[in-house]
Amino acid sequence: MDAVDNAQDEAPKKRSKLPLIIGAVLALLLGAGGFYATWSGLILAPAEDHAAAPEVSPLPDLSFVPIDPLVISLGSGSAMSHLRFTAQLEVEKPHVAEVTLLLPRILDVLNGYLRAVEVARLEDPAALVSLRAQMLRRIQIVTGEGRVRDLLITEFVLN
Repeated sequence: MDAVDNAQDEAPKKRSKLPLIIGAVLALLLGAGGFYATWSGLILAPAEDHAAAPEVSPLPDLSFVPIDPLVISLGSGSAMSHLRFTAQLEVEKPHVAEVTLLLPRILDVLNGYLRAVEVARLEDPAALVSLRAQMLRRIQIVTGEGRVRDLLITEFVLN
């Protein structure tokens, strides 16, 4: 029992706080050094652009010709009763007057095409890309090659 009492009487040795103090000082120094390095731009600084800014090609001389809104009645067998369609034509500026002159023909072609498309295809969201391509091709046939660059659909609503 004496051995047990002696062990309890002896106080545990105190650990030295020197490693803890050294660790805290080193962490503080490293933090301050990291702050200074980023603040002064030594690291993580935005790259300086010594070269000239990249050349941006000028936009082509484009204009947009709006197409009057179309309301197409769908067949009686569908739950939807109307399609509201609005678009704009991307045209090079020298051809704006020519394309504007042909707008009644363009409206006729679009109206005829959209009226002939099946309702199930109109309801499919993935079909809009192919419908757009078909309409653009028909418009390009009416206006002549090279006048209309693109068809931008701004509204395609089934109700």
